[in-house]
Amino acid sequence: MNRALPESLSEPRLDHVLCLSPSGLHRMAYWEWGDPANPRVLLCVHGLTRTGRDFDRVAQRLSKHYRVVCPDVVGRGASDWLQNPAGYTIAQYVADMVTLIARLQPAVLHWFGTSMGGLIGMAFSSLPRAPTSRLVLNDVGPRLDAAALQRIGTYLGQPISFDSFEAGVAYVRQVSQSFGAHDDAQWREFSQYTLREIDGSWRFHYDPEISVVFKQTTPDMVAAGEHVLWAAYDAIACPTLLVRGADSDLLSAETAREMTTRGPHASLVEFADVGHAPSFLHDAQIDLLASFLLEDGQFAASAKLADIA
Repeated sequence: MNRALPESLSEPRLDHVLCLSPSGLHRMAYWEWGDPANPRVLLCVHGLTRTGRDFDRVAQRLSKHYRVVCPDVVGRGASDWLQNPAGYTIAQYVADMVTLIARLQPAVLHWFGTSMGGLIGMAFSSLPRAPTSRLVLNDVGPRLDAAALQRIGTYLGQPISFDSFEAGVAYVRQVSQSFGAHDDAQWREFSQYTLREIDGSWRFHYDPEISVVFKQTTPDMVAAGEHVLWAAYDAIACPTLLVRGADSDLLSAETAREMTTRGPHASLVEFADVGHAPSFLHDAQIDLLASFLLEDGQFAASAKLADIA
């Protein structure tokens, strides 16, 4: 679908879907771009502390081709917080996505997941009869570096507040340097939907209790989880693109290369001078994504195993 969209369809629409957890019902918010009648759906799922608005630039670019749907994973953004923080797990997130996809009823489903969103996509796409026909994993795989997880744990769920939005942006910029070079406007954009004003101060837009399960994870649990994630990855059958920040401390180069030799034999692209994780605020990054998702015949020759600044 390449026809121009009316302006009302070129801006995101906010909706919610009712989901079930062991402690009751909760609403998951999702941002939708493009023609709601388009049977081709691109599901974009964000990282651990982020929101669905991370994908605004991707959605603006690709909503001519897809109905682009960007959920706020439960506990983040405009979604409800769970009554029991023990429910903040990949299994719950997958269940919520199943409910969302059942509502969307896509004829074609493509998945773009950053970090945690990639883990959810791996788990979902490994299930028998999963409808995913293209999968993009942004800087994540079955084996995660323990030091990087520890680094994330140092700031996850901390009761941090800021006197102004600008102070919050400065903090985000400081702790997110691994996302690569961005100008001032991009850092503001990167922070806009992950900060919210409450009683005159600015705080992160997620439930601090998402840190509970994360911080209770032991090395033995990480090892057991790695075994499960490799099994899930090996069960994926659809074409898969793995994007890695060349300086990533979460996804090692060794693990990324292994992912090209097993399971779906992912195509691998590394972005130079970027760590965890590429933001996809840059045109070159979105160009790559579009090339893979839209089955550009030049993709394999020009981008596979290439370093892209």
